[in-house]
Amino acid sequence: MQIDTHSGIPIYRQIMDQIRYQILAEILKPGDPLDSVRELARSLKVNPMTVSKAYAYLEMEGLVERQRGIGLFAAELKPEDKLSRHTQLLSELLEKAAADAALLGISREQFLTLAGKAASKLK
Repeated sequence: MQIDTHSGIPIYRQIMDQIRYQILAEILKPGDPLDSVRELARSLKVNPMTVSKAYAYLEMEGLVERQRGIGLFAAELKPEDKLSRHTQLLSELLEKAAADAALLGISREQFLTLAGKAASKLK
């Protein structure tokens, strides 16, 4: 996990986004433990309250589950929840890509061509 202090995105949000992606991409599988607040804060060199805030929001989203005295774990998602969250995550990524394309002066048609080429690599 990496934090970009110059991105303008709050650090707790960057932590949330990266853990959310890991869970939805099944890099973190249901039941896998998350680093403790202190471990992650130390490795990222951030305030433990920042990590705690990110974990609290992920818990409210239902992506992680707290087991008292043990720690936090990646939650098991219902198939319909997983599909909905995948769609939402991909929409956010595409919106960012479209915004970046606009900043780079890439036309809508060029963007769609590039997206089509990327999509052709899907199984």
